[in-house]
Amino acid sequence: MTETTLQTVIRTLESAYDPATAESWDAVGLVCGDPAQPVRKVLFAVDPVTAVAEEALDWGADLIVTHHPLYLKGVTSVAATTAKGRIVHRLIRANVGLYTAHTNADVADPGVSDALARAVGLSGSLRPLAPLPDRPRLGLGRVGELPVSMTLAKFAALAAHGLPRTSGGLRVSGDPDRLVKTVAVSGGAGDSLLGAAKRARVDVFLTADLRHHPASEYAEDDGPALIDAAHWATEWPWLTDAAERLTTALAATGNNVEARVSERVTDAWTTTAQRG
Repeated sequence: MTETTLQTVIRTLESAYDPATAESWDAVGLVCGDPAQPVRKVLFAVDPVTAVAEEALDWGADLIVTHHPLYLKGVTSVAATTAKGRIVHRLIRANVGLYTAHTNADVADPGVSDALARAVGLSGSLRPLAPLPDRPRLGLGRVGELPVSMTLAKFAALAAHGLPRTSGGLRVSGDPDRLVKTVAVSGGAGDSLLGAAKRARVDVFLTADLRHHPASEYAEDDGPALIDAAHWATEWPWLTDAAERLTTALAATGNNVEARVSERVTDAWTTTAQRG
């Protein structure tokens, strides 16, 4: 059996999630780790936070693959005087690598939104909501069809069942009895795709981090119904797909690693309160 190196794992990940397709402002790729080090266990998670680092160390992982970057802006220090600096120090001391696939995983085919679409019940073919001009099979978001038309309320319940549970659940904008069949989804913050969803003439757009004013304007302007989920929840389904793609591709070349998807809820919001 071939000893799998971090460099081999990175090459395999980047064949699926091309770093060249990442946004110019993004920070993807290897954060820490020696490309020559052996990799036997890989933990997939949405966020590179302390709880995920602890899970990786407890499990004996050699590599953490996260969707969100640890650092999005340039820094001059990774001293252990900050939470992120402490994560870097803990991982380096334990010889655990950290790798990020962010907007390059968002636009990939299949990518983050494909996994989200399947999780909330879309079947059949999918197409990008905002395709890349030079590569139309790639792009942000996905548009697809439900197997049958259903009410917005029923689709919201179906989506809630398919996504991991978070404290905030799903917020819905629109008539609960409205029939929906054509659905757009986008993992993560989807404000920038509201116009694309309207132009695509979908019945409902499911995403995360929608703001009050844009959502209100779409409701007034007879736009699609909206479902606002937790940011973390819309991106979590991709982890299983990414893990399976990595292990399958490596196994085909005689490189075997064990992959695990973190189920720790790292959504920023931990509880809710309502006036009694």
